[in-house]
Amino acid sequence: MSKPQVGIQLYSVRDRSEKDFLGTIREIADIGYKNVELAGYYGFSAKEVGQTLKDCELNANSAHVGLKVNDPEIWDNLKTQVEYYAELGVKRFIVPYYPLGDNPSLDDVNKMADNLTEASKIVRAAGLEFGYHNHAFEFKPVEGKLVIDHIMERIPADQLFAEFDLGWVQVAGQDPAEYIKKYAGRLPVVHAKDFKADGKDTEIGKGTVDWDSALAACEAAGVEYVIIEQEQYDVSSLESAKLNYVWFKERGWI
Repeated sequence: MSKPQVGIQLYSVRDRSEKDFLGTIREIADIGYKNVELAGYYGFSAKEVGQTLKDCELNANSAHVGLKVNDPEIWDNLKTQVEYYAELGVKRFIVPYYPLGDNPSLDDVNKMADNLTEASKIVRAAGLEFGYHNHAFEFKPVEGKLVIDHIMERIPADQLFAEFDLGWVQVAGQDPAEYIKKYAGRLPVVHAKDFKADGKDTEIGKGTVDWDSALAACEAAGVEYVIIEQEQYDVSSLESAKLNYVWFKERGWI
């Protein structure tokens, strides 16, 4: 298997994007990144964002888009988002979070699966692939089975792929490499996030994740993209983006 391509989730530099989104895209390209995952478009049209990506020779294969499950206009709002990203040419539409709650019942998990199934129908009708990005709570047991396993079993592979956040898998007490192996073939994209022992995220290689085993599993499983994401910083968000880029480059991944 060939190595996955490396990219960055632009939520990692949201503080800069909020002030100058198109300028931040250019800064990311200047670091050397060739792939980005979008997390909002800050009021810019698909044409404007697409032209900036093209000018910077950046590929946006995927996007994170929230699913507003408590909004009565949930499906109309979702269709609007799908139209935007379809116009932009994004291939994969990923829900980054679901408000399941701290102590979900099996009914709650089934409702989550039902909502994701309905969202998948809308997304796939527009020609995009549909995925879900985890945090730690999806790895809690409900009636003897982890939530993530309930979801993956309830929704067929052609309707849902997983974007495992390997840092959150680790925080949840699971082995990232083993979960990659378990769902090989349903993981076109994963998130590279690292966490310190105190629970704060940090640059790749400075935390608790065993990246040698995790990345080897990604390569063996045919993962297409490893997307860096960082939400807390010891330095600036842009400097962290540079450090994470260098980490992968020094290991021959870029």
